[in-house]
Amino acid sequence: MLVLFETAAGYAIFKVLDESKLQQVDSLYKEFETPEKANKVVKLKHFEKFQDTTEALAAATALVEGKIGKSLKKILKKVVAKEAHEQLAISDAKLGGVIKDKLDLTCVHSPAVAELMRCIRGQMESLITGLPPKEISAMSLGLAHSLSRYKLKFSPDKVDTMIVQAICLLDDLDKELNNYIMRCREWYGWHFPELGKVVTDNLAYCKTVRKIGDRTNVATTDLSDILPEEIEAEVKLAAEISMGTEVSEQDIGNIGHLCDQVIEISEYRAQLYDYLKNRMMAIAPNLTVMVGELVGARLISHAGSLLNLAKHPASTVQILGAEKALFRALKTRKDTPKYGLIYHASLVGQTTAKNKGKISRMLAAKAALAIRYDALGEDTNAEMGAVNRAKLEARLRQLEEKGIRRISGTGKATAKADKYQHKSEVRIYDPSGDSTIPSTSKKRKFEEDEDEPATPAVKSKKPKKEPEPQEEEAEAAEEETPKKKKKKKKEKKVEEEEEEAKDEEEEVPVTESTEKKKKKKKKKIKEEEDE
Repeated sequence: MLVLFETAAGYAIFKVLDESKLQQVDSLYKEFETPEKANKVVKLKHFEKFQDTTEALAAATALVEGKIGKSLKKILKKVVAKEAHEQLAISDAKLGGVIKDKLDLTCVHSPAVAELMRCIRGQMESLITGLPPKEISAMSLGLAHSLSRYKLKFSPDKVDTMIVQAICLLDDLDKELNNYIMRCREWYGWHFPELGKVVTDNLAYCKTVRKIGDRTNVATTDLSDILPEEIEAEVKLAAEISMGTEVSEQDIGNIGHLCDQVIEISEYRAQLYDYLKNRMMAIAPNLTVMVGELVGARLISHAGSLLNLAKHPASTVQILGAEKALFRALKTRKDTPKYGLIYHASLVGQTTAKNKGKISRMLAAKAALAIRYDALGEDTNAEMGAVNRAKLEARLRQLEEKGIRRISGTGKATAKADKYQHKSEVRIYDPSGDSTIPSTSKKRKFEEDEDEPATPAVKSKKPKKEPEPQEEEAEAAEEETPKKKKKKKKEKKVEEEEEEAKDEEEEVPVTESTEKKKKKKKKKIKEEEDE
């Protein structure tokens, strides 16, 4: 059996002298404890040294990618092809498949071969003759550095580094621009304070200051390319009645340099934003469609890379950027935050305050899917992001409409059918509730009963209380206090209402015997009144 061994200095081909020892995998290291024992197991057959670091890097990268380099192909044809019946032990199974396809050689890869490679590496200095230890270490260090630089240069995971740097620079530029513009307005405001109220746009303000210089030049300066006609007229009118102080030409020159800086930084910021937009659409198109370029770039920057962001669950994506508020809420046992950086997305911004939490949760769930699709998928289109965004917009409209219906009182109303009525059923109108005529008093009714004895009287369910004589009431009223009078009046009113209610009950025909009893009662009442 032949063994293909790769080193930083070159390729080595070893001949296995005793193959039976390879079967004892656990005790194989004992055969390589000393150089003498190692030479009894394997013997160096051929060693091909690399000419320089470039050739070593090309060979190493070919091995990493599972390909056959030029130098390796020459060695295999020159040495191994002569002994085609021999098996070739290799350390990489993928490389063995390529060698078998192209050179038709039998390759072996097993745990015993991996252990053999480890043992050879331990005694490499004694097994490979003519190669000093210092040279081997120097070649290993140089190859390691070259291979690291190559991997970093062509690594697909490092493309999002440009996005992280761009968004950080964009934020820094915004802070600097705000400071510069504030300083410019305050500085020039001492000379021409009215201009700050008339021209509200920061970039237009700096361009106007740069072109005007001293406020006395406003009347002769054409500002039509910077400001609209109405605002230009207001600026010229304000310059005539300005209350600002007089400044020297040197002061105006320094303010002009500051305005130049603001204009240049603003132009560079616009250029950087276009660059960031293009990079985001190339690297994370679905995330860009879901939350926008700036929010997507800030999420990637906060996580460190697109791959790190893809490892986060949707709940973490939702509150990414609000860690301080989250831990404070957990510490004080209060409500945790509903959103972090995702709050600045257009979908969350256009909804009402009541539904912001729901929309941010749904947006985070869909954004997490879009991030994983961008980071781990092979497609570069934004179809999935567009479909999910359409679903979220439909859901947002549904939530908003639901809220409107609830306010109007028809949100939870369900259609109710009228009760079925049979056609043969006849309803009679009851006019008793329409009468507004007050019922007659009891005393008047007694008189009517005397005049007309034949008319049927009202049957009462309970015996009636006999009313008190009026004279006794008058005497008692003089003795009683005002409070008792009020109580008496209330009691009287209650009794009258009860009697009126009883009078309105159904009339039933009464027999002659009952009529006689009632007449006797009425006579007694009259006699008592006369007394």
